[in-house]
Amino acid sequence: MRINTGIKGLDEMLKGGLIPQRTYLVKGGAGSGKTIFSIQFLLEGAKKGENVIYVTLEEPADEVIENMQFLDLNITNGNFHIIDASPTGDLSIFSDMFFENLIPDVQGLKSALESKLEAIRPTRVVIDPITMLEIASKSEVEYRREILHLCRLLRKFNVTTLITSQKTEESSEDFIVSGVIELLTYDVKGKVIRGIRIKKMRGSDFDSTVRPYKIKKGGIEVYWTESLFE
Repeated sequence: MRINTGIKGLDEMLKGGLIPQRTYLVKGGAGSGKTIFSIQFLLEGAKKGENVIYVTLEEPADEVIENMQFLDLNITNGNFHIIDASPTGDLSIFSDMFFENLIPDVQGLKSALESKLEAIRPTRVVIDPITMLEIASKSEVEYRREILHLCRLLRKFNVTTLITSQKTEESSEDFIVSGVIELLTYDVKGKVIRGIRIKKMRGSDFDSTVRPYKIKKGGIEVYWTESLFE
């Protein structure tokens, strides 16, 4: 069984889509489209009547909604639940999540998220970006342990999860998740060229070729029959 990502051309690279009830990492630099990717993934579930949750740890929810509207992506329907846990956003859901220095309380996050999982029973969850939790960790070992605990919590509720990361190099998240998708950007003679690569996908065959993609009205589109370097 596979689930569609909602991103045109990507499911072909994934040989049918994602294996459900697993956690996947979407990584890329600033402006590569990680949030857009995540929103499209959630909208694919929401339009089928599934409950979905988007947890924003960095960008305020109202800004996310506004940015998505610019791309004709409406995330205000009843099945699409947004949890604003950003430092400068509306913290009504996680009112005690942040200390005075805006460092997130990971235990508070997991407790509040578990409560929402119990109430909403979503099929898809996005945490954007997971690297915000690294700020709250005292060491790399502790950070990895917290991600593992979070993954176990999400697996307990049988959800398919995307976590995003701004790190472009290999890091702790790569080893913990079931799959890694990279959004790559190249500056060629002053023009930004975008490429998507599936780096890892446990239990599934996949296309590892770097394929071009564009961000346009309606979101990301992958040109899965083309190669960026041929």
